[in-house]
Amino acid sequence: MSEEAVLRSGTSRLRIRRCGAEVVAWRVGPAELVWSAGPQWPRSSPLLFPVVGRVKDGMIRVDGRRYPMPTHGFAAGQDFVPVERTETTLRLRLRDNDETRAAYPFAFCLEVFYRLGERAVEAVFTLTNPGSGPLPYALGLHPGFRWPFADGEPEDYRILFESAEQASVPVIDPDGLFTEARRALPLEGRDLPLAGDLMAREALCFLDARSRGLRFVSPGGAAIAVETEGFAHFALWARPPARFLCIEAWTGHGDPSGFAGELVEKPSMVFLAPGGDARHIMRWRFEAGSA
Repeated sequence: MSEEAVLRSGTSRLRIRRCGAEVVAWRVGPAELVWSAGPQWPRSSPLLFPVVGRVKDGMIRVDGRRYPMPTHGFAAGQDFVPVERTETTLRLRLRDNDETRAAYPFAFCLEVFYRLGERAVEAVFTLTNPGSGPLPYALGLHPGFRWPFADGEPEDYRILFESAEQASVPVIDPDGLFTEARRALPLEGRDLPLAGDLMAREALCFLDARSRGLRFVSPGGAAIAVETEGFAHFALWARPPARFLCIEAWTGHGDPSGFAGELVEKPSMVFLAPGGDARHIMRWRFEAGSA
């Protein structure tokens, strides 16, 4: 495999980069649905691992020792090895190495399996712990979708959650850490209009969300439906006036503003037993509208 692979299913195309196992393009017929990177945000759909969000002072602590950890971890900058490929599927693998152990002193094996359907993408993440002790981790996917991706102006779009969600989210401080303050949202039950300056500030983080899915809906009814398994949180993030909206699925989240503990004490971390494995799934589906 070269630096990129293209999967094909009917009129759909999915382009995946080995670096970070990142989806960099998704097309259904003539519709280009994924943000193609740009000066406002030079990514498309980064993978988040072994942390999600920012850690205090850019450091994690393991057994009293400090390790440098970038925002959202290091997986997005790692070269994944392709291990299986068909016309519509691709499996890539990342194992711990000297570079990862300098930031995260744990053995792991992370596989990413993409499957392309006629109008849908499935991303399956399988994490294995080959070590002798518990593996603390957080994992997420950070896809940026074009906004607008169909008809209408950005302010005419909305998010429709699967279930009613709390109409406020944590305020994130200038260092990217979570505070105890809350920010009110114009959310009515399941329905969040994306009007005005809603996305002009920090990410909207729906921690311990009731929903396992949502729909990003255009005024004409076209939608990108998102479904998840094994993720506790959703986040929405944008950089207006750039024309993208990130719909993120997370197992964990950034540090609280006053956090000074060890990685194993960090809120919302998942612990994988020695010899165990965990699976997390995110699916996207394009639904054509009536307009």
